[in-house]
Amino acid sequence: MSYTVEIQSIKNVTHDVKQFTCQKPEGFTFEPGQATEVSVNKEGWKDEKRPFTFTSLNDDPHLQFTIKIYDDHDGVTKQIGKLSEGDEFIIDDPWGTIQYKGPGVFLAGGAGVTPFIAIFRDLYKKGEVNGNKLIFSNKTDRDIILEDEFEEILGDNFVNVITDEPTDEYVYLDGFIDKAYLEQQIDDFDQPFYVCGPMAFNEAMMDYLKELGASPDALIFEE
Repeated sequence: MSYTVEIQSIKNVTHDVKQFTCQKPEGFTFEPGQATEVSVNKEGWKDEKRPFTFTSLNDDPHLQFTIKIYDDHDGVTKQIGKLSEGDEFIIDDPWGTIQYKGPGVFLAGGAGVTPFIAIFRDLYKKGEVNGNKLIFSNKTDRDIILEDEFEEILGDNFVNVITDEPTDEYVYLDGFIDKAYLEQQIDDFDQPFYVCGPMAFNEAMMDYLKELGASPDALIFEE
């Protein structure tokens, strides 16, 4: 089923990430970590659907999406980046396989952190954050999404890894998070692991985790 929802507010989160707060259809429900197909309600773009995660909670009176805008090609997110309050999205019913299975390590690459936003907000609201850790990989410190909020929620269990520019403030790794770094950061490979990022990031993380002894059944990712 499809729903047309009006955009009520737009906020810049980073230099290329925006937060869209929208109407919530009556009776619409979803779980933290779930997504929906979204298109822009403008001529020529209504059938161009892309998956985006809800970053609001189910109890909120609105829907929220936190979306990275790619201005370098004329695609859906570039169109989304041009939208104003009062414009509309078309969304479908929720779907998704990243669901919370208990305390563990979350590994996110760039905008891949978005399924984890609602999960952490939900855990924080319920007082159940303890035992969770987020290792967040970005190219530069300008790319870190919701840094202050993650610090408030997770404290020392929020670890930033920067891969494209040397830094004194954050962990700097030249390229992807590697196996040696995971081994250094994680002392228990019998816990759940939540992985979301670009395909190459996901594949590398899964391979490293399996090599380090993680059970394939404990790896939670978007299928």
